[in-house]
Amino acid sequence: MSISVTGLTKSYGSNTVLDGLDLAVEEGSFTVMCGPTGSGKSVLLRLLVGLEAPDAGSMTLNGVDITSTRAAERAVGYVPQSFALYPHLSVKANIGYPLKLAKRPSSEIAKRVDWAAGVLAITHLLDKTPDQLSGGEKQRTAVARGLLKETDIFLLDDPLVGLDYKLRERLMDELKSIQQDLKATFLYTTSDSLEALTMAEKLMVLDNGAVIQKGDVFDVYRSPAHRRAMELVGFPKANVLPVLRDGGAVQAGPFKLDSAPEGAAFVGLRPEALQITETADGLSTKAQVQLIEELGGEEVVYLQAVGHGLTMALAGDGANGTAEGDDVVVRVDPTAFVFFDGDTGNRLAADTHVKAAAQ
Repeated sequence: MSISVTGLTKSYGSNTVLDGLDLAVEEGSFTVMCGPTGSGKSVLLRLLVGLEAPDAGSMTLNGVDITSTRAAERAVGYVPQSFALYPHLSVKANIGYPLKLAKRPSSEIAKRVDWAAGVLAITHLLDKTPDQLSGGEKQRTAVARGLLKETDIFLLDDPLVGLDYKLRERLMDELKSIQQDLKATFLYTTSDSLEALTMAEKLMVLDNGAVIQKGDVFDVYRSPAHRRAMELVGFPKANVLPVLRDGGAVQAGPFKLDSAPEGAAFVGLRPEALQITETADGLSTKAQVQLIEELGGEEVVYLQAVGHGLTMALAGDGANGTAEGDDVVVRVDPTAFVFFDGDTGNRLAADTHVKAAAQ
């Protein structure tokens, strides 16, 4: 089943969270909506599941308008951000509670609970109560309960937030496998950029209640359509630097360029586009290494260059020979510059190769 939202608006007093939101989620896709806290992700899911009503706009599931449909009649599974488990009930009772409310036969409830517990590998916990569970076990219980809905659409609201990364990695893999096994439509929200890139088949970037870009995950990463899309998607985070003009000269952060598109106020550079070079030539700048983070097969290097902070991603094989406090020369790939309009934030067309200013 597909999800479609048109002109969706929701305000709380003077605070408008969603303002005429339009979006479409493809049937059978694992779509991740990435955005910062307060961008409207949770509100959107609560509207879709029927926990709140929109001020304006419409929502459809597989072409059927559900805007005024009662929550109990909406064919969606829902996993909220909080565990929301009943402390006095067993894991088995917590998982099966939605079906009990729906007055399903006991035999059906038992069968569905056993299925969900098996999928999430918590069958051995069914007789325990929430106070006897770890954080990860509580999260698995909440996800199992959400999967009990007999539907082809599941809404997951940042369900892995607060878990340690090893557990999050394991659950990310499991959720992707569950989606593929069910052949269902998953709409998953997160504020974690790495989580979004890891899990998404389709990616939407939400900011200030509006979708600023959507598409295949690597298309969004490689070709950000908006400055905020570049800032919000990617790990390590992209370098977004000011573009300044002085007569005919163009200064993009610490880099001196021969030109920039008309209206460009910012330039974006992915950390992997920066490299340490032996000599200063072309699109290079002197910089000092402030901090190095070792991430297994990658090093994230934080630098200061002519008053600008830069983040660089290097292969973590020890061959770089770079240490904190070192003075280095950093060169940027000339095809990597992405320019953004100062008023709209939209990406601007530019020549394939940016040239350095004449020295």
